[in-house]
Amino acid sequence: MRYHENGASGWALTWGPLFALSGYGLELFSGAGTNAVLWLSVGAGLAALTALWVYARRRFLSVRVTDDALWLGGERLALADIAEVDDVDAPLGTRVLGGALGVPRTFCEVPLRLSDGAVVLAWARDGAALREALREAAGRTEGTGNSADREASGDGGTETGTA
Repeated sequence: MRYHENGASGWALTWGPLFALSGYGLELFSGAGTNAVLWLSVGAGLAALTALWVYARRRFLSVRVTDDALWLGGERLALADIAEVDDVDAPLGTRVLGGALGVPRTFCEVPLRLSDGAVVLAWARDGAALREALREAAGRTEGTGNSADREASGDGGTETGTA
């Protein structure tokens, strides 16, 4: 794994039980009768809702770069399909990887040019780190070594009939 973002950490699961514990403590110190079963059920209910939230964020907002693919949420993009990582302009209406309509809030856009010429938007909390991981995983350096550069210079493409 060359780069990884979870989407959410598990520490959020402590929010519900801590809230219930503080409510029980305030009720205990107020001198009124306490209802431990109520506060236990409040803590369990909030923990269950938070577990759903953490699961959804981990499923849809995780970012991974492996040796052969970029994973954004549940969508996989083979690294071999990425032609260019740097100096790519994303026009309005560019498709966002990961299945969302737009780049998630608080995430950085990372435009990528694919080998078929299409531009797509990847995203990560740390856009520079994702860009660097994509460069390293593909064995590229800035502006050199990718298939688009070889085809443009005539070094890697096939020659068509010339007159």
